[in-house]
Amino acid sequence: MRHFSIFAGLLCFAAVATAQAQRDDEVELHLLPVQGNVYMLYGGSEGNIAVQSGKDGVMLVNAMRAGLAERITAKLKELTPEPIRYIVSTSADLHNTGGNAELAALGMFGATNAAQRPGATLVAHENLMFRLTQATRDQRNPFPEAGVPQDVYYLPQKDIYFNGEPVFVIHEPNAHSDGDSIVLFRKSDTIAVGDLFTPDEYPVIGIDDGGSVQGLIAALNHVLDLAVPAKLQDGGTRVIPGRGRLCNEADVVEYRDMVVIVRDRIRSMIENGMSLAQIQADRPTRDFDTEFAGSPEAFVASIHASLTASR
Repeated sequence: MRHFSIFAGLLCFAAVATAQAQRDDEVELHLLPVQGNVYMLYGGSEGNIAVQSGKDGVMLVNAMRAGLAERITAKLKELTPEPIRYIVSTSADLHNTGGNAELAALGMFGATNAAQRPGATLVAHENLMFRLTQATRDQRNPFPEAGVPQDVYYLPQKDIYFNGEPVFVIHEPNAHSDGDSIVLFRKSDTIAVGDLFTPDEYPVIGIDDGGSVQGLIAALNHVLDLAVPAKLQDGGTRVIPGRGRLCNEADVVEYRDMVVIVRDRIRSMIENGMSLAQIQADRPTRDFDTEFAGSPEAFVASIHASLTASR
């Protein structure tokens, strides 16, 4: 179950570092073309990285966990000799930001001369930066300072013109967390959405990190506003999720509808005076449990907490 705050995640980070190191060589990475300048680096349970490549260099959306940077850069070399220039983080979760410091330092694909590699620029919303900055001060399990984004935005969106393409980094308030971003590659007609959308897993709503079910639904609706399907929903805008297969608008519609249905069921149960234990025993996700992995109990608990927070 991944329903913790960033600080809870950091407490676990050191404890599992050795076990992760033993698995690093076993992680399979696959670089898949999406459309336009954009590719998806698929890492199975480790998650996905959106890759935009061109003459200006490489932009990545997310960095996976620590320990995989050399494997990631080796895979990128199969695509281009150009350096990594930007790494955008969609949330503060360690499976997205844990590799920031290592991957940014390899901004010139492993060059050993520091004068030759200024490193990649780390981009994120300021709320994500605040969380990781606070985590660096944790004496028990500090987050690497070099992995904290230095190019932060606080307005609703930030735009970057890169590789001949307008790129929009857009804040989605109080969704999976309070620092979520999605990234729209306008010319390539592709949206990288991070953990807002994981097509075969229940969403994780980080209540302790400022997330909410209402914000998650609003963010999914925003993705749907940006996405344009081709005829019969076959093609059009591509959506790169935090984990799982490459998707299109129809996949996001089904996911959004599932979240709304479960939210409405739980809200009705709350209005009828049912406790969280009673709601979980009634299994409001039962007809979706064969379709979505993860913890339905944690999903239900996060929706309950979100709906009752202001009561």
